[in-house]
Amino acid sequence: MKIAVASGKGGTGKTVVSTSLAWLLAQDGHQVTYVDADVEEPNGHLLLRPEITEERRFSVLVPALRGNSCSGCGECQKACEFNAIVALADRVMVFAELCHSCGGCLLACPDEELIEGPREIGTLAAGFANGESKMAFHSGTLDVGEARATPLIDGLLKDVPSDGIVLVDAPPGTSCSAMEAIRDADLTLLVTEPTAYGLHDLRQTVEMCRTLGRSMAAVINRSDLGPDQVRSYLDGEQIPILAEIPFMKEVATAYAHGQVVAAASAPFRDFMASVASYLLQEVTS
Repeated sequence: MKIAVASGKGGTGKTVVSTSLAWLLAQDGHQVTYVDADVEEPNGHLLLRPEITEERRFSVLVPALRGNSCSGCGECQKACEFNAIVALADRVMVFAELCHSCGGCLLACPDEELIEGPREIGTLAAGFANGESKMAFHSGTLDVGEARATPLIDGLLKDVPSDGIVLVDAPPGTSCSAMEAIRDADLTLLVTEPTAYGLHDLRQTVEMCRTLGRSMAAVINRSDLGPDQVRSYLDGEQIPILAEIPFMKEVATAYAHGQVVAAASAPFRDFMASVASYLLQEVTS
């Protein structure tokens, strides 16, 4: 089963929840794979502290001239919807960071003078975490300055085995990268907070999940620090609330010390146990 942990905005506790769930399920003997798909700001490793056993660079394909016989016809430029290639009098100029690697310009070139070559955009890593109760760990890190995270997330998820329980820590928000991370999930766990910004972004995330046809459940973090609009909204949308976690200083302290919060806080562990119980019922059903 693949579970994506998502949030409409950063700072709601998404990574605290996802790492704690992975740790708790592994402690209980389940086969767990934690995937940090927040490739622009990955931080699951700060809490799980994995042993990385494999690391490789990830590349996408971008066009280049085969030789020096470009006729300057401009057909490649016309075919590109992303303005990633410009035809000059005797050559083309490629803006690689805009290229979506669709290959359309190669098909459009009447002289077949375009070829594709690799361009590195990030790093994929794999290993194990959680000491003796090992869980598989996978993460991606997008290179600084890269505009598109989606290809790296796609490559990351293709590396992940499908057996057992796969927990995907998705990027926050509702961008293309967030959609890529949750699109194949059996269930999306929404981590939110009772604030005006939290409610606004939660609505967008729910709309995204419904557009993609994803099942949803929710966790309200720091539930005692705001009004009840988030709870009322989730009830109205018939999205089950698996836990309402009050603000706890020990949670903030554990996070600041780089600890898996469920391992450091018994009350938080109990909340995660109730969430895990629901997820396991989803697996068996």
